[in-house]
Amino acid sequence: MSVQPDPVTRQNEEDLDWTQLLDAYDYARPQRGELREGLIMHIEENGVLVSIGTKREGIIPAQDLRQMGEDFINSLKVGDTVQVYVQEPENRDGDLILSLSMVQVAKDWEVAEQLFRDGGITRCKVIGFNKGGLLVQFNRIRGFVPASQVAQLHGRTAADERQYALQKMINQEIPLKVIEVDRERNRLVLSERAATQEWRKAQKHRLLTELQPGDVLVGKVNQLTNFGAFIDLGGADGLAHISELSWQRVNHPREVLQPGQEVKVVVVEIDRERERIGLSIRQLQDNPWETIDQRYTLGQLVTGPVTNVTPFGAFVQVEEAVEGLIHASELTADPQAQPRDVLQPGQIVTARVISLDRQRQRMGLSLRRINDDEPLPAADESLSAPDTPSEAQEPSA
Repeated sequence: MSVQPDPVTRQNEEDLDWTQLLDAYDYARPQRGELREGLIMHIEENGVLVSIGTKREGIIPAQDLRQMGEDFINSLKVGDTVQVYVQEPENRDGDLILSLSMVQVAKDWEVAEQLFRDGGITRCKVIGFNKGGLLVQFNRIRGFVPASQVAQLHGRTAADERQYALQKMINQEIPLKVIEVDRERNRLVLSERAATQEWRKAQKHRLLTELQPGDVLVGKVNQLTNFGAFIDLGGADGLAHISELSWQRVNHPREVLQPGQEVKVVVVEIDRERERIGLSIRQLQDNPWETIDQRYTLGQLVTGPVTNVTPFGAFVQVEEAVEGLIHASELTADPQAQPRDVLQPGQIVTARVISLDRQRQRMGLSLRRINDDEPLPAADESLSAPDTPSEAQEPSA
């Protein structure tokens, strides 16, 4: 025999079923920051009513709509499906507040989170700075780049110099990597240093793969050292050895280059295994030794400053990229005289050309024979003459 519930119990069960139906209809209560698909139910002057599948309709306030522009507002009509952002699940009046303008902001946060997960690189415009670093615009989100993550700054940069450098970066577009995303705290932190390092690594790989000896490029002088200049080729540095900077004698690269200077270079060597690129500036310049015998002849008198004095003689600059050597034996009639006792760097001297070797790029000069009428060999003979033991030991000019 079945037992029938009394009327009160039946009524309670019916109420429970209705509550369950409402809960099922509101199967996922909206949370702040969610994106929902909504259906426009009504359009009023003070806002738009939108159904997002909950017990009550949400409201898009008029001030939020105005941020979308008049054309967008005029295009809205009842029955349209729109994506909305849950701004307040329930305000003080119990209303569900939605936003259209915040939809793109929410999508921007999703993009930022995706970049963080993937380690991707983006580009943002610098819109300001403070003591701690740079302010950048990531679509509709304001991001922050700590000073420690700015590529051109380092720990030894003075405070006033750092502020000046940060200020100069305003309105620049820089590469960045996302290193922290906290949507709840509205915190987006990015790094230019990490992005630059990764970009340069990729560019270096590309250059090492694509470059060939003989390629001519324009680069920027990055660093000067005693042995040469490192030149940025747009992601990777190549080295122009001091001997490849100019046809003239260079004691230090700073004599012919300065950091930040743009220069044209030719690739002379690529070591892909050691990831090194050899460059030359000199080889793109006219070689003055190619036509040296058209400007100078044996017996001719030349005048120039002494550029260097060594135990074996003194070098004299005959023209911008040509030096001649006055051997110690050609300085004076006194065989005991030392070069440093006779000449000093910077001293202007006149000497006689006594040998000329275009192939070996050598010019021999004499100070003691300046007034000597002794005939000299013909120029052609000097140019083609084989090395003598003394010449073979003579240092190159």
